[in-house]
Amino acid sequence: MSDAIRQVYLYDGTFEGFLCCVFESYMKKETPVDIVPDTFEQFFLYPIKEIETDRGHADRVFRSFDIKMSPEVTDFIKCGFLTCHPKKEMLMYRFIRKGYRVGGGIIDCLADPDVHELYKAVKHLKNEAHLLRGFIRFGEYNKTLVSVIAPKNWVLPLLAEHFSDRYNGETFMIYDEVHHSALIYHPYEWMLVPIDDFTLPEADIEELLFQQLWQRFYKTIGIKQRFNPKCQMTHMPKRYWSHTVEHQPEGLAVSGEKRHLSGS
Repeated sequence: MSDAIRQVYLYDGTFEGFLCCVFESYMKKETPVDIVPDTFEQFFLYPIKEIETDRGHADRVFRSFDIKMSPEVTDFIKCGFLTCHPKKEMLMYRFIRKGYRVGGGIIDCLADPDVHELYKAVKHLKNEAHLLRGFIRFGEYNKTLVSVIAPKNWVLPLLAEHFSDRYNGETFMIYDEVHHSALIYHPYEWMLVPIDDFTLPEADIEELLFQQLWQRFYKTIGIKQRFNPKCQMTHMPKRYWSHTVEHQPEGLAVSGEKRHLSGS
């Protein structure tokens, strides 16, 4: 592809929008200097080219992954987009270009710096999703189970099936305050929706009682002589503590200002 026209691709921040950047690159036979979402605030040395999202173009690129590579690579690319890597778009773009040449074996080419870097980012994403399956705490508000999380990666798509199966008879919401999105489930379907801001309502007396019971249970089962803070932080990183009720001062009331939710 030609590098004669050096420019930055600007897209709408969606996975479909990114796929349209790949489509544009191949159709125009050009290689972008960078690919960034339209929310990215930075001065660019190169001209900006806005890429319009077209579902037809995105579908063509997406289908090509299975055909030219493999379903495993397709899943890997989808996960790559969910990561918090600051340069994920260009990593994925270079990965896709190499994958078109190499085929499905590209996923095993860990000696390649782009493949290795993307592999590490996806591993970090999956590890965080795995941890949150155990660390998420729900509180009940107006007969709805609610949890607030603050992950580094956009993990909600990876959590949806697990919690929908586990609480299939409940109505619940998991709000990601970092990525401003929520997983909303109502028997028997779930959806991911963007939410700019969210504040929990005041907890009722019953909810506060359950929180205090959980805190006392957590404190009671602990063996004081074996308490090891370093080991505890290894298994449950401290950045998750702000949203786990057992790590709050005992008897702390949960309000709209302090969004700490009880265990269930």
